Amino acid sequence: MSQALQGLLDLLDLEQIEENIFRGRSRPAIVPRVFGGQVAAQALVAAGRTVPEDRLAHSLHAYFLRTGDPGAPIVYTVDRMNDGRSFTARRVVAVQHGQPIFALSASFQKYEEGFDHQAPMPVSPDPATLPTSEERIRGYDHIAPDVREKFLEAREAIDLRYVDEPPYGKFGEPREPRSQVWFRTNGKLGGAADEPLLHVVLATYVSDMTLLDSILLAHGRGGWAVNDVVGASLDHAMWFHRPFRADEWLLYDQESPSAYGGRGLGQARIYTQDGRLAVSVVQEGVVRAPRPH
Repeated sequence: MSQALQGLLDLLDLEQIEENIFRGRSRPAIVPRVFGGQVAAQALVAAGRTVPEDRLAHSLHAYFLRTGDPGAPIVYTVDRMNDGRSFTARRVVAVQHGQPIFALSASFQKYEEGFDHQAPMPVSPDPATLPTSEERIRGYDHIAPDVREKFLEAREAIDLRYVDEPPYGKFGEPREPRSQVWFRTNGKLGGAADEPLLHVVLATYVSDMTLLDSILLAHGRGGWAVNDVVGASLDHAMWFHRPFRADEWLLYDQESPSAYGGRGLGQARIYTQDGRLAVSVVQEGVVRAPRPH
C-alpha cells in the first residue's frame, strides 16, 4: 500500500469521542476549503460505525451547508433515525466552530435476493492505455506550478485517468457535456482496511472530484485550476447498486443535462471493469464566472 493511500485511510478513520459522536481532521485541498468528498466520506464512516456489519450502505443524500475550515477538526453527530428488519437509516451532521457545515442521510440494507437488470456499460478505452494525472498535468504550462503540485498532492492516493482532455487542459471551445474517468486507489486494500464499507466510502470520496467537469466542458471553461470559474458543491446523492472494490478499476461516466441560474447539474454512473453497474451519482453545484471586483 502506498504512503499516500495509507494517509487517506488514516484521514477517513474517525476518532470516536462519545456514543454517536465522532471527530475527523482535514488536509489542504486545491482550493482553501475542506474538500467536499472528504466530508461526505467521513460522514458516511460515522454513520456506518453505528450500523450492524451485515447491513451495507445502499444510498446517501447530502447537503453542503457552509465552507469547511481545513485548519479545524470536524465533529460528526449521528442520529439513529431507524433500525428496521431490513433497512437502517442514519442522519449525520458535521459541525465546525459551532455551526453545521454538512448534513447527510444514509440508508443501509441487509442483503437479499431480488430482480436484477441494469443499463449497459458505455464504450471506453482500457484504463492502462490512458495517461496518469501526473502525465497529463505536467504538460499544461498554462497552470501555475504551485497549483499543479497541489493538484497532484490531492490525487496521490487515487489513480485517476481521464479518457479525453479534462476541462482544465483544453478549454476555450464548448464541447459535449460528457466526461469519462477511470479510477482506483493507488495500491491494494487488504487486512483490517479491506471491509465493504471502506470501498463505498472511497468511491464517495472520489465521486466529488470530477462530477462537475461536464458542466465546464459545455461552456469551454477550465474551472478552479485556472481560476475562470467559481464552483462549489451544493448537494450530492449516491445509490450503491452492486458490490465493487475501490482498488480495482472503476469507470466514472459523467454528463450534465442542465446549467442555469448559477447552478449546474452533473449525473453519472460508475461501472466495474467487467461491466457491472455499481453506483449512480447526482450532484448540483454552484458554477459561476468570477465576479468583477
